[in-house]
Amino acid sequence: MSTSQTSGRSETPAQAGPAAPTTSGGDRIPLLDVLRGAAVLGTLMTNVWIFTAPGSEWSVLQGVQTPDPLADPSPATIAETVFRFLADGKFLSLLTVLFGVGLAIQYDSAARRGLRWPAGYRPRALFLLAEGTLHFVLVFAWDVLMGYAVTALLVARLLTRSARARTRIMWLAGGLHLALMALITAAMASAPGDGDGDAVSARAVDLYAHGGFLEQVSFRLHNALALRMEPVFSFGLLVLLFLLGVRLHRAGAFAADARGRRLRTRLLAWGLGLGLPLNALCTLGGSDFYFLGRYVTAPLVALGYLGLVGVALDRRWLPRPLRSGLAAVGRTALSAYVLQNLLCVLACYGIGLGLAERFAGHGPWWVMGLWAAVCAVLVGGATLWLRRFPHGPLESVQKRLIRPKSA
Repeated sequence: MSTSQTSGRSETPAQAGPAAPTTSGGDRIPLLDVLRGAAVLGTLMTNVWIFTAPGSEWSVLQGVQTPDPLADPSPATIAETVFRFLADGKFLSLLTVLFGVGLAIQYDSAARRGLRWPAGYRPRALFLLAEGTLHFVLVFAWDVLMGYAVTALLVARLLTRSARARTRIMWLAGGLHLALMALITAAMASAPGDGDGDAVSARAVDLYAHGGFLEQVSFRLHNALALRMEPVFSFGLLVLLFLLGVRLHRAGAFAADARGRRLRTRLLAWGLGLGLPLNALCTLGGSDFYFLGRYVTAPLVALGYLGLVGVALDRRWLPRPLRSGLAAVGRTALSAYVLQNLLCVLACYGIGLGLAERFAGHGPWWVMGLWAAVCAVLVGGATLWLRRFPHGPLESVQKRLIRPKSA
């Protein structure tokens, strides 16, 4: 490690230490494609319940309760509980870690070519911010791209600092985030429960069931501050997970060698061994522990998922069709993320098929079936698209727009 890396002074990409081994010739890392595909489809496991709930996007802010399997141990309730538990917060955290990994890979690429950093990265981040803004306004209020873009602009600059400085900032961000979640949990536990929070706004229910497209756009814009709340109060977690992704990449966690396999096995053991019991306790604790579950213990489980997928690939547990399908979605992750939300809008809202209102009260099976159907469309579509084109649709637009500025 060079002197500049340990002293805390800034460094240019060309001065940075060597990156962890990837693949020969700078090719894509297969594990990362599969992980991205799993993360994108996994985020839909959470978001699909938003699209199908009365009031849709606004229902998240109304504190709608999930079924209690202890009070109603029916197969439908148990299936929904397990489905939600496996997804909520986990795949979003995994996607965030992978975004940090991608940022580190781009930094290393700039270092090899002697390009300025982060000046060369800003067009990419600004494109993501613009795309996320359009996605928020036109498609889905709980977009993650805007928060990723803002976080990436900060972390991109931190990559020019020493490893010690990044570690300090990572743990500082994590500590502040944990303190904030603890305060929110304490406030929720001590607040009197009047039961009014479970009632979804009648206006929002009617809007998504019968309102027009422009009315929904106007609603998002009018309530933008409330609907953009999540990336603000979870900003510390975003910084932590971005920097953790950088650290895992530098440690060789995605390399196809013995060290990488050991790291993935450890992530599997610690992530699931520690994260799952803690997350289960938060889930059993009820709505008062929602923030601790989604924003504190779920990221631990996400690291276990990362290790699980890595170990499954190392030991060839995944069937080839599943592996190639996930990799195809991962290679078109940006397009797939936007498309899955657009498909759910057209399926669930009144501007499309209106399934949310039509199947209201029919149990969770159709919701999980909708998730499976959208996943099948994404896997099949991505596979067919990549047979003819090297990149996804939005990925191609991004490359065309930013290439002149970053070359």
